[in-house]
Amino acid sequence: MEAPGSRSDTPPLREYSGSYVVSRRVYSELAFQQQYERRLQERRTLRERLATSCSCSRKRAFGVLKTILPILDWLPKYQIKEWLLSDIISGVSTGLVGTLQGMAYALLAAVPVEYGLYSAFFPILIYFIFGTSRHISVGPFPVVSLMVGSVVLTLAPDENFLIPSSNGTAPNATMIDSVARDGERVLIASTLTILVGIIQLVFGGLQIGFIVRYLADPLIGGFTTAAAFQVLVSQLKIILNVSTKNYNGVLSIIYTLVEIFQNIGSTNLADFIAGLLTIIICMAVKEVNDRFKHKIPVPIPIEVIVTIIATAISYGANLEKHYNAGIIKSIPRGFLPPVLPPVSLFSKMLTASFSIAVVAYAIAVSVGKVYAIKYDYTIDGNKEFVAFGISNIFSGFFSCFVATTSLSRTAVQESTGGKTQVAGILSAGVVMIAIVALGKLLEPLQKSVLAAVVIANLKGMFMQVCDVPRLWRQNKIDAVIWVFTCIMSVILGLDLGLLAGLLFGLLTVVLRVQFPSWNGLGNIPTTDIYKSTKNYKNIEELEGMKIIRFSSPIFYGNVDGFKKCIKSTVGFDAIRVYNKRLKALRKIQKLIKKGQLRATKNGIISDLGSSNNAFEPDEDVEDPEELDIPTKEIEIQVDWNSDIPVKVNVPKVPIHSLVLDGGAVSFLDVVGVRSLHVIM
Repeated sequence: MEAPGSRSDTPPLREYSGSYVVSRRVYSELAFQQQYERRLQERRTLRERLATSCSCSRKRAFGVLKTILPILDWLPKYQIKEWLLSDIISGVSTGLVGTLQGMAYALLAAVPVEYGLYSAFFPILIYFIFGTSRHISVGPFPVVSLMVGSVVLTLAPDENFLIPSSNGTAPNATMIDSVARDGERVLIASTLTILVGIIQLVFGGLQIGFIVRYLADPLIGGFTTAAAFQVLVSQLKIILNVSTKNYNGVLSIIYTLVEIFQNIGSTNLADFIAGLLTIIICMAVKEVNDRFKHKIPVPIPIEVIVTIIATAISYGANLEKHYNAGIIKSIPRGFLPPVLPPVSLFSKMLTASFSIAVVAYAIAVSVGKVYAIKYDYTIDGNKEFVAFGISNIFSGFFSCFVATTSLSRTAVQESTGGKTQVAGILSAGVVMIAIVALGKLLEPLQKSVLAAVVIANLKGMFMQVCDVPRLWRQNKIDAVIWVFTCIMSVILGLDLGLLAGLLFGLLTVVLRVQFPSWNGLGNIPTTDIYKSTKNYKNIEELEGMKIIRFSSPIFYGNVDGFKKCIKSTVGFDAIRVYNKRLKALRKIQKLIKKGQLRATKNGIISDLGSSNNAFEPDEDVEDPEELDIPTKEIEIQVDWNSDIPVKVNVPKVPIHSLVLDGGAVSFLDVVGVRSLHVIM
């Protein structure tokens, strides 16, 4: 027995030993098809195909209708007793948050706050009918709203709306016509929304929802983090109540920061304190919601609570009059009539609309897939394109800006028990009440509080920076894509940054295919396991044999790299050896014809006493055309690793077999097949 406290030896690991034999007949393609009959594809005429596709029945018509209108699939299955109460609670909670976020994100889109309420209402009505996700909350999202605001500020800058000042303080004084400016910006935002919807609808109709696959997770992570930084800077001037120019394009974020710090002396303390307190309180309570989400039945709607308190304080203390605080001032009641967009603006915003359409769709689908996997149902990417396309087209006529889904609102809708889009339509009802009846009550609210709410909701996007070390450990190329996309989006702006990140990601794919990895394999002793000779020490290479694993398709783009890896592994240039052997064989044949050499079954024999005129320096340049002349190599047995009776420098070949592990070779093109034929 061991003494107390002594350290016992670690028990030996149990060893497993065994062997197996795989044995099967070797087939040719013809023999295999003869023994196992190949299933013949039924060929139908064009008339038969049209007859089948155009045939109609009641069942098929209803199936097509359900495909076009997904609501007909899930609404008849709605379980009123089990789901309705949860959807009501979820709808009210999400509607309150959506009302506040709609107003806040309108600041990002550079339009008056009431249009954020419209954007939180109208898109839900259409998605309720055409959408396939049960849990996402449709409406404004900060990244997309900022991209819309970038287009709006580019086409309608403040400088376009300067008018002579009426206060008479200076002869050349000017002021901004805010009414005309806001009207023009709303028109631009709604026109952009309709164009984005048209693009999304076309993409969905053409069934190209796969386009989002090219937006890899590292690319989206870097882009959204950069967008969060852009949002932070854009809201910082509202919290400080500092006036700056509206910069757009390359280095716009740097110019904005410089001007903010130049004018920081004019900070409004009332707005700054209100914004800072809102950020601290909202982030603290959100952290409590996250940590105790299993104990708290409903997340604390801190944004709503803070907004109510801030509105009451602003109204009671009359912050606008006493401290010159920036407040909302006016929220019109009711809805605006639909307006036709000026089609002439489409050409000026076409490029930006493509990136906005794809980003909005990618965000919605990625969030929707998370909850679809969690609750075991599927969403259709192409139908989502159609749903958001119709939703944005419809909303654009009612002066809304582009809608997608919000991570925080969706989390509220799901965590409060939302089961279906009935919760979404009920949240739209709450927003409608705010538009019709409660707008006037929010007029004293400081804009800095709304900006602080936006910043508090950026925590999740900023925390994505923590993914970079993990990505670096897992895949360095993905980490580089993340960092590159983030930096480019900050420097160049969101639209150009996304394009740069996408092109860089595609470039890495091309480079990985064009310069793939390859390994020489060796045998682990006493096993049938083969591993890379570079990565393992105790590996034996089979005598006279080389095994190569090439981890890429073999095609015209990387065939040179394939030849290089073959040459590096075997230690010689196979094509050069082949050419030298051909040259030596021709000289041997000439000597045989002259009677100076004899070809026997045992090899080449030199006649005694005969002068060997073939022993000459190998200085002549090989003629490529001459190498194609057929030889009688089969009739002459030559031991190439021993001395040959001609003076041709034929490299020694230490191997007799070359094995190519093609498990990772997904395809070969004509150039790849030709190269294999030459090498082998």
